[in-house]
Amino acid sequence: MMNDLTLLQRILVWILPVVFAITVHEVAHGWVAKKYGDNTADMQGRLTLNPIKHIDLIGTIIIPGLLLITGTGFIFGWAKPVPVDPRNFKNPRSDMAVVALAGPVSNLLMAIFWALIARVGVTIGAGTESISLPLIYTGVAGISINLVLALINLLPIPPLDGSRILTGLLPSYWAWRYNQLERFGFIILLVLLSTNVLGMILAYPMFIAQQVFFSIAGL
Repeated sequence: MMNDLTLLQRILVWILPVVFAITVHEVAHGWVAKKYGDNTADMQGRLTLNPIKHIDLIGTIIIPGLLLITGTGFIFGWAKPVPVDPRNFKNPRSDMAVVALAGPVSNLLMAIFWALIARVGVTIGAGTESISLPLIYTGVAGISINLVLALINLLPIPPLDGSRILTGLLPSYWAWRYNQLERFGFIILLVLLSTNVLGMILAYPMFIAQQVFFSIAGL
């Protein structure tokens, strides 16, 4: 569907979904952390939807931009992590697991939002392509980036959110041993990505999730 667009059109279609998928993901962590007693993100001015506060040059601009330009069909990225101090939680490990889960959940909620945007475009129908097509294209981009971010972050690879969730479920000793992998987490993720193992892991869950959200969008 996106292959019919020029590079400039693809950038215009993807820019808002990508920036806000990444931004809202981080704000969700900080907002839930505040609810559990940690005001660190709030005190540093990170509980805002202003993308400038969250933009990471590499993760928010360079990586998504390169993936978009090269036409891989697979776009993801990250923002500056919102600071969270588990020492402020009553139950640090279990509360941190809930804070971690907030990120992927926010992406799923945003995927619903973008599906409804696309649905509006579909409902408007033929004869109003100047309005309906941008809504549909942007909605599809919003669904895709948010599902990718949700699924990637649920992987149990430190320091991804999935690892924080798993840490909250493991016995203390094994949680500590498991978190020792964090120093290698980014390398592991890059290896999985470059060898297409990550694509194979995510392909079926992504297919099923897209079917669900595209049906909401009426596509």
